[in-house]
Amino acid sequence: MSKSTPHINLLDEIGFGKTVLMPGDPLRAKFIAENFLENPVLVNNVRGVQGHTGYYKGVKVSVMASGMGMPAIGIYSHELFNFYGVENIIRVGSAGSIQENIDLYDVVIAQGACTDSNFAHQFHVPGTFAPIASYELLSAAVEAAKENGAKYHVGNVNSSDVFYGDHAGVPEGLDSLYGLKKMGVMALEMEAAALYMNAARYGKRALCICTISDHVLKGVETTAAERQTAFTQMMKIALDVAVAMEDK
Repeated sequence: MSKSTPHINLLDEIGFGKTVLMPGDPLRAKFIAENFLENPVLVNNVRGVQGHTGYYKGVKVSVMASGMGMPAIGIYSHELFNFYGVENIIRVGSAGSIQENIDLYDVVIAQGACTDSNFAHQFHVPGTFAPIASYELLSAAVEAAKENGAKYHVGNVNSSDVFYGDHAGVPEGLDSLYGLKKMGVMALEMEAAALYMNAARYGKRALCICTISDHVLKGVETTAAERQTAFTQMMKIALDVAVAMEDK
């Protein structure tokens, strides 16, 4: 197990748990550690990307931020999977709904992740690779969502390379999302596809669980503070999955 990689430097011998929760926001990682983990220890702070390890229901679990976008989560998941003994990474993030029936604070569990990214090109796979979640993590998350009384949806998300799309000169504006909408894609986010591809490449398990922070078509959204601290149901679901996977 490596003590140091270009983006992670272990600060404590406790290291990382078998399962790592990965929010995009370092402050959300800190919130999860301080409010859900017993005896949390700061294990990484390179570039301010905080990683913490502690115990949840007696199981050693870590939480570390990924930053925003596929290049960022691609780097951190690669290092965690290949150098720190991590078997499961669960992204716990925010997403923008593009379906009428998926509302603010609903939980979406990403069975698959469409993408406009070129991330898959590096793997030299002919045709189109379909990034999908680990079935073991997915099924455990569905059970945990039921037990936590969540309003949840399982299906496809879209992992985009851009947050601010340039619609100048495009008369349809948001109509550009209707292709995804009509194909049943639940929500937009920016990390899941890269995480799923890395997990596939290295024989690991990955899952993306997101809370709906805004509704793209309805024009409603949560605040930055709410995105850091109010998505507790999603956090509990992910932690319960970590417990369920400890002996698998």
